[in-house]
Amino acid sequence: MSQSPVTSLAPDTKDPNRWKALAFIAIAQLMVVLDATIVNIALPSAQEDLGISEGNKQWVITAYALAFGGLLLFGGRISDLWGRKRTFVTGLIGFAAASALGGAAANEAMMLGARALQGVFGALLAPAALSLLAVMFTEAKERAKAFGIYGAIAGGGGAVGLILGGFLTEYLNWRWTFFVNIPFAIVAAAGAYFVIREPAEGRNRSSLDIPGVILSTLGLVALVYGFTRAESDGWSDAVTVTMFVASVVLLAAFIITEAKVKAPLLPLRVLTERNRGGVYLSLGLAIIAMFGLFLFLTYYLQIVKGFSPVKTGFAFLPMIVGMIVGSTQIGTRLMTRVAPRLLMAPGFLLAAVGMLLLTQLEVDTSYAGLILPAQLMLGLGMGTAFMPAMSLATHGVEPRDAGVASAMVNTSQQVGGAIGTALLNTIAASATTAYITDHAASATTPAAQKLLAAQSMVEGYTAAIWWAVGILVVASAIAAVLINTGADSGTPVASGDGAEDEIKIPVVAH
Repeated sequence: MSQSPVTSLAPDTKDPNRWKALAFIAIAQLMVVLDATIVNIALPSAQEDLGISEGNKQWVITAYALAFGGLLLFGGRISDLWGRKRTFVTGLIGFAAASALGGAAANEAMMLGARALQGVFGALLAPAALSLLAVMFTEAKERAKAFGIYGAIAGGGGAVGLILGGFLTEYLNWRWTFFVNIPFAIVAAAGAYFVIREPAEGRNRSSLDIPGVILSTLGLVALVYGFTRAESDGWSDAVTVTMFVASVVLLAAFIITEAKVKAPLLPLRVLTERNRGGVYLSLGLAIIAMFGLFLFLTYYLQIVKGFSPVKTGFAFLPMIVGMIVGSTQIGTRLMTRVAPRLLMAPGFLLAAVGMLLLTQLEVDTSYAGLILPAQLMLGLGMGTAFMPAMSLATHGVEPRDAGVASAMVNTSQQVGGAIGTALLNTIAASATTAYITDHAASATTPAAQKLLAAQSMVEGYTAAIWWAVGILVVASAIAAVLINTGADSGTPVASGDGAEDEIKIPVVAH
């Protein structure tokens, strides 16, 4: 296929259009992140309109998560093989078409098919976007700014989705939560086609590792589905257990295969470098905590406090503001001066303190007195940690591995989100049931029973939030122990001469 005339960029040349390119990459990333939460708010309306059963409603979310999470590594490898710009534009066009199909859905099957297609094209788009940044921004201060913007969008976009989803559902129609993606995608695709110039040496033309594609996709799908199934059917359910066992076997076989094949889908050198491994692990854990929180706060504000969808969306604004400030002001300004772990470890700890405040939730808790400051701390902490994490995830990789290294970031986020929703929701449900059992005898009037229902929900949320606090503390510890590279030296992507040996990264002891 022919490339547009501005596709290639000679090595070591600063791309004059790189900041324009960042704007279009940011639009695309915002669209993908928005989609993870915007549909949640529209789901009750869509379920009623399309006659989706209570048992099948989770598939509107799960179909997207399975396709997206399962195909991310494949999408990252395709972008290395096919070219990031071409993969990026193809992903955008496909995502727009799938969104149009979802918005026009006339029945359950059409809706689920559209969501799965969104996941497929999202898996092409997301790693291509991050890897384009990795190969276009190579100067330390510029890289810090670019990843600051990207990190703020990656962290705060989900909360923006709650606001936009509330507006569209309340004032227009649930279908607009799909149609809204189309203008995003068209603008980003047109801009990317004419503006983005990809470094010429960044391709990996090795043959595709088909066994690796099959094993990784099936392994990740089994893992995501296992956690999704655990949420609805319990951890001891036969299918849940089978999915987890299958996932372990398939992913173990995948790692063995990658160690032996000549051109692996996921070169183990991407994982075994301690800084990148530390980023993937700590970021995945942090996302577990964040996704659980989005879920609980949305239910708490709407069901317990009686907020409308729009008001609920706006209630998340302090977290978005905190993330933007943490990412673009704290992370960006300090990344070229201090080691990444000195931003990530304290960032995750500050988020844990914000989460700790939310363990004090009661039925009559003041939004301004507790929830707002907790969200600000969470946002500041996450934004500060996300920014160096996004940058470090592709730090030191050869250009030919940039796509698959980027895919690993998205995979850790996607799998973390699935685990967070299932794990924390299950903990909350158990605590809620236990509270009702212990206090049911004393609730003898309708008013007392209504209060008990609200109190039991809050009890469940706070029990799960305690777990989220612990998970964030572990994420902080992992970042402090594993990540040992110095401040961004301006050499984030190795020059790459086709050699297969371990990538050398400047490491500064602290």
